[in-house]
Amino acid sequence: MKADDYRGMTDEEMREKLEDLRESLYRLRHRRAVEEDVGTGQIGEARKDIARVLTVLRERELERVIEGSAHE
Repeated sequence: MKADDYRGMTDEEMREKLEDLRESLYRLRHRRAVEEDVGTGQIGEARKDIARVLTVLRERELERVIEGSAHE
């Protein structure tokens, strides 16, 4: 997914997606550790998706902080 797709989600939906992505990455790494055939692209894509979700969550957090300080 792209960052814009994540921006359309609520914070709660993104946290659930983040949990799913982290679990998926764990399973991929485990499969690779037991020498199953796992494409490195799958692992890289999972890591990038996690980073995208965390980035959007952080952007929203900073927006709330900026809005909060603007009202003071």
